[in-house]
Amino acid sequence: MLIRILTLAGVLCAAPLSAQGYSTKQCSSCAEWNRPHAPVKLFANSYYVGTDGLSAILITSPTGHVLIDGGLPESAPVILKSIVALGFRVQDVKLILNSHDHYDHAGGIAELARATGAVVAASAASAETMRAGISGPGDPQFAIVLPFPKVSRVREIADGDTLRVGELAVVAHFTPGHTAGGTTWSWRSCEAARCLDMVYADSQSAISDNTFRYSGDPRYPAAAADFAHGQAVLERLHCDVLITPHPGGSALWERLAATGTAPGLVDAEACKRYAATARAALEKRLATERGTRY
Repeated sequence: MLIRILTLAGVLCAAPLSAQGYSTKQCSSCAEWNRPHAPVKLFANSYYVGTDGLSAILITSPTGHVLIDGGLPESAPVILKSIVALGFRVQDVKLILNSHDHYDHAGGIAELARATGAVVAASAASAETMRAGISGPGDPQFAIVLPFPKVSRVREIADGDTLRVGELAVVAHFTPGHTAGGTTWSWRSCEAARCLDMVYADSQSAISDNTFRYSGDPRYPAAAADFAHGQAVLERLHCDVLITPHPGGSALWERLAATGTAPGLVDAEACKRYAATARAALEKRLATERGTRY
C-alpha cells in the first residue's frame, strides 16, 4: 500500500452552526447516548472526551491536538467542556477526524470545527456526506438516518494516509461497509518507556433500513465485500487498545470498571475478536436475506 504523509497546516473552518438537537420522536436513543461522561485518560496522551454513549477521542501534544469524532450536534458542547476539564485549550485542536458519516458521530463536527478552527479530514465518501449534511441513497441506513449540520470544508484523504499534527501521526485505514466511507484510525501513545498501539475501529455492524440488502443491493453492491476487506484490515493491525465509536461496541466502560485502571484496557486480541464477531453477524444477516423473499 502506498503511504502518503500529509502535514496539515492552515485552517479550514466549518461555517458557524449552532449545536441543534433532535426530538425524542426523531431519535429515541439520542438523550441516552448524549448523557455527559467525565473525561478519561486512556493511556499517555490519549483521552476519552465523548459522551456516555458516543465516543470522541483526543490525542494531545505540545504542538497541537487531534480529535476523532464529534457525536451528535448537541454533543459538541459536552466534548468541548471535557477538553477544557482535562486542562487543554480547545484552540489547540488542529485536526478533526471521523469514523463514519452518520449524525451520531459526525453531527457535532461542524460546531467543533467552528469552535476550534481545526482542519476537518475524511475519506472522499464521508467528506461528500459531511458537506451535504445527509447521507446519500447508497447508505444502508438511508431511510432512517437524520440530517446534521453541514461541514463546509473537508479535506479528502486516501487509504493509508498518515496525518500529522506536530509530533502526532495518525494513520487512516479504510474499513467501509457500515458506510461507504468508514475509516479506522491508528496511532501510538507513549508514556515513559512504554508505547501502545491505539486503534479507533469504525463500526462493523450490518445495520440497515428495511429496504437494504447486504447480499447485493444496487445502491451499494460492494457492501458485503467492503465489510470483508475492513475486517481483514482490523485483524492485521497492531492493536493494544481497541476503542469504538459507541463505547459499548468494545465494552469500554465494563473493561474500565473491571480493571479500575486505564492500562487494563490493553488486549492485543481485541481487534481480532471485534472483526470475528462482526464477520459472524454479517454471515448471519446474509443467510437471513438469502432465505427471505422480497
